[in-house]
Amino acid sequence: MPAGDGYDYAVPEGMELSPGDIVTVPLGPRQVTGVVWTDASDPNVPDAKLKAIIERYDVPPLAPQLLAFVDWAARYYMVRRGALLRMVLRGEQGLSDVRGKTGFRKAPLPDDVRLTAKRMAVLEAAGEAPLTAKDLAERAGVTEAVVRGLANAGALERTVFDPDPPFDAPQYGLPGRALSPEQSAGAGELRELIAEGAGTALIDGVTGSGKTEVYLEAVAEALRADPTAQVLVMLPEIALTLPFLARLEDRFGVPPAHWHSDVSSAQRRRVWKRVLDGSCRLVVGARSALFLPWQNLKLIIVDEEHDPAYKQQDGILYHARDMAVAMGARQRFPVVLASATPSLETVLNCEDGRYRRVELPSRFGPAVLPEIRVLDMRGEGSESGRWLAPKAVGAINETLAKKQQVLLYLNRRGYAPVTLCRRCGERMTAPDSDTWLVEHKYTNRLVCHQTGFSMPKPDKCPHCDAEGTLAPCGPGVERVAEEAQERWPDARVEIFSSDTVDRPGSAKDLLKRMTAGEIDILVATQAAAKGHNFPALTLVVAVDADLGLSGGDLRAAERTYQVLSQVSGRAGRAADKGRVLLQSYQPQHPVAAALSSGLRDDFLNAELLSREEIGMPPFGRLAGIILSAQEEPKLMEDARALAQAVPHADGIEVWGPAPAPFYRLRGVYRQRFLVRGTKRSNLQAFISDWLGAVKPKNAVRRVVDIDPYNFF
Repeated sequence: MPAGDGYDYAVPEGMELSPGDIVTVPLGPRQVTGVVWTDASDPNVPDAKLKAIIERYDVPPLAPQLLAFVDWAARYYMVRRGALLRMVLRGEQGLSDVRGKTGFRKAPLPDDVRLTAKRMAVLEAAGEAPLTAKDLAERAGVTEAVVRGLANAGALERTVFDPDPPFDAPQYGLPGRALSPEQSAGAGELRELIAEGAGTALIDGVTGSGKTEVYLEAVAEALRADPTAQVLVMLPEIALTLPFLARLEDRFGVPPAHWHSDVSSAQRRRVWKRVLDGSCRLVVGARSALFLPWQNLKLIIVDEEHDPAYKQQDGILYHARDMAVAMGARQRFPVVLASATPSLETVLNCEDGRYRRVELPSRFGPAVLPEIRVLDMRGEGSESGRWLAPKAVGAINETLAKKQQVLLYLNRRGYAPVTLCRRCGERMTAPDSDTWLVEHKYTNRLVCHQTGFSMPKPDKCPHCDAEGTLAPCGPGVERVAEEAQERWPDARVEIFSSDTVDRPGSAKDLLKRMTAGEIDILVATQAAAKGHNFPALTLVVAVDADLGLSGGDLRAAERTYQVLSQVSGRAGRAADKGRVLLQSYQPQHPVAAALSSGLRDDFLNAELLSREEIGMPPFGRLAGIILSAQEEPKLMEDARALAQAVPHADGIEVWGPAPAPFYRLRGVYRQRFLVRGTKRSNLQAFISDWLGAVKPKNAVRRVVDIDPYNFF
């Protein structure tokens, strides 16, 4: 799929085409996949110069509303339609004719078949639905030869089946879990929203209030109201989909389709194909699921709507939550957001009446919110070389004595964030980059979390050649886990981070063991802060509650409050009351005060006021312009030319150029501009005119980031 903005082709005689049809066309020496956008051609291109479309795929066309949304989103994010369309066609292997697979299923048992224990196991595992020899053998615990032998004996029927079968329809009539009065009232409000057919609602509920059960009632209502309706439930993290899929299967009687980066190519093909033909009605997915080829999307749920993971940070820099709301508004269907710590953008939309707010102020059942206490590390800090304060150690002792679980939270991967030489002071950085190397002690490697570079930890300093002088500075989760194991040698200590649970299977296993009480102390990054329910977890210690407050990011306080509130919400979700200890060197900070007092809304109102005073989002608009080049002089020349050409426009300011915080990454130098405008400013038109007036220098790349969340 080329990323251009549109090409004209001739339609061969006898081929009938309509907008949305998926076709194969010649492009230079290649044959590529494309989508018919319109039947109007450029009158300035002679027909004789047009190449002919090669074939039309025998699949349903992309829906008109999807084409219109791609047009709108391409204009909003200032990208080519072809680049967005690549995302829609990400499962295009579903276009090819996939040969049927040979499967085996139950057949009447001939009288003369000799039955061994292994053969009996196969017959017990076989059913009416065909399975491949490999799958049936694995299910029965035998070799494929046993399966084929039974088929040759006539005890199994060979059949060819579709490798991409339709998904079973969700059983929306099944009863859900018993709801509390608060949940029932919230579910009723969402049913009203479904009946109205459009609008956005926020489920604003404390951690453990049962937001999921409430929005599942909305899912059931949308499926009930329209027999062809499709529903998307978006989650910010792949790890969250694992327990959630089982929850949806329990609610609707069938496993839902799921879509994220770790889905196999075969599963991806099946989901894409069945969403396109409309037979896949319920999908759980990450942000990219928004761009599946929906035929009749009638409801989107955005769980943990505040999560920054919804903002794509490479390629097309879109925000899935914002696009979901825009898609619902343009296509006239409801969107439901859910969060215990809603973003300021969503809070303001609720206060201004643009969104409906559904409140769940109490935890479900006997559980109550945990007590949160701030430990002033200036007066009761940890011992030298240790990271847990004495009061935190005492609380952990008490918790373990009760056979309850502890979560030590630190959003810093690896063993130590900085490695430096004690002799010359050299900090270890990634080659051709300004990023520090993080020590990972378990693998004895230094890793750059920005570029992916890694190397064995050297025995001597590469700068001064001194041996044994490289020292770790500061704690990461590995270092905290090491301290925990030293202090409590009999405790079962595990680490939960993207380094230790890098596959869905490993995440599933760790979560299962934590839920079953097979882990005493879990040391985790924010991967553990989102949506997990551990009944025996009663104590959370935030090892460095100040992490994230520095750096000049306008959302620093908001994000820190959100993640600490979410991780605190893991404590005391069952009958036993939870406790949270926040280790802080800034106990007077508004974030710490809001968490310990429970006055969330006061904190949010203060944040909104400070943003309004300086015209920052959600009261103003931002756009980032990132320039990058391998040759620094060319980069600076382009940056200066753009700076001199900034046009005047009422209500719009341009700051920069300034070096990006990570000025050099993978040998590429980077400069940034920041554009600020009012809510009514047309930043896209301003930026288009500005950049269009200055031809980019050779080998300089320009990227526009509308509504940026990352300033690195």
